Amino acid sequence: MPIIKSAKKRVKVSAKANDRNKETKNRLRTALKSFTNAISSKKGVSEAFSEAQSAVDTAVKKGILHKN
Repeated sequence: MPIIKSAKKRVKVSAKANDRNKETKNRLRTALKSFTNAISSKKGVSEAFSEAQSAVDTAVKKGILHKN
């Protein structure tokens, strides 16, 4: 457990960021899975594609995925 005040704050801040990153990663994985399932079933591909593209763009914007 940290003793210094700034280290305590960093623990809290990093825990919040970790939770946000997990949520974004989970949404990304879900969108990609639904897109691959839509491709295999050939139903709702355009909707699944737009969701997956949006999830990827959000993850890139938040720094979870690399831009390229």
